[in-house]
Amino acid sequence: MNKLQALKQMTTVVADTGEFDAIRRFAPQDATTNPSLILNASRLPQYEDLVSDAIAYGQRIGSTLESRVEAAIDKLSVNFGQRIVDVVPGYVSTEADAQLSFDTRGTIEKAHRLLELYDLAGVDTSRILIKIASTWEGIEAARQLEQQGIKCNLTLLFGFCQAQACADAGVYLISPFVGRILDWYKASTGQEYTAETDPGVLSVKRIYRYYKAHGYQTIVMGASFRNTGEIEALAGCDRLTISPALLEKLEADAGELPQQLSADMPSDDSREVLQQPGFRWALNEDAMATEKLSEGIRKFHADYLSLKQLLAEKF
Repeated sequence: MNKLQALKQMTTVVADTGEFDAIRRFAPQDATTNPSLILNASRLPQYEDLVSDAIAYGQRIGSTLESRVEAAIDKLSVNFGQRIVDVVPGYVSTEADAQLSFDTRGTIEKAHRLLELYDLAGVDTSRILIKIASTWEGIEAARQLEQQGIKCNLTLLFGFCQAQACADAGVYLISPFVGRILDWYKASTGQEYTAETDPGVLSVKRIYRYYKAHGYQTIVMGASFRNTGEIEALAGCDRLTISPALLEKLEADAGELPQQLSADMPSDDSREVLQQPGFRWALNEDAMATEKLSEGIRKFHADYLSLKQLLAEKF
């Protein structure tokens, strides 16, 4: 048994990619996408049919170039999601625009628009997770969407306060970012870290124990890995979303993979329900989380703008 097979016995493995061939190869349960992944996939010739269909949709729907392009991006996101739904048996995450990260109402409207497109495409919308940045406004949008029966994946999660607020909002799933936390600490301290001391790994372990100890149902899905050591250190986590390159490395490794996390682990953190002022203060006090959240939103928005430019040139 290789390490990927062993991991699948204790953790739900999710493919962090928009490339269908990689998803078919590694047979994950779920798949996630984001603006960066869709941008990269859209540049590949094998997905030209999905891009062309999105362009045709935008031409039918939009009255201006801007509205055509925005409609095409929504349709392209759904086209990729629709194709992935046919490959994985579980959930597919589709991300709301990063520019809506501080707009609760806009995020809710975008979620309904994406699900409407999925429904028109004949996709079972109960298999779609709406992916939203873990800002206060994003978490509040997720709270309302969950109350409407729409499951959400809260992403760009770096700080413990974000995880607390997401759990209290009743969101279906969170995606705490491991590798980007490590990046920040390595740049800030100049130190090297092992899998046991990796700040991103320790963050996910803390969140996982807090959720289990206090009975939260929100799923913890570690994301943004830099190496297989981080993944192995989180074996047993609810879910892990992993890039094809790291899935391949796990598949090629026949070593032992001991379980590191289990639901009966205690937590050192008492339960605390954060209101908006407490959330904002706690996030402000966490320099890493504040900086990486802002950076992540900017990066996703930059890739969204690049995708807009790519599609605009085709109209």
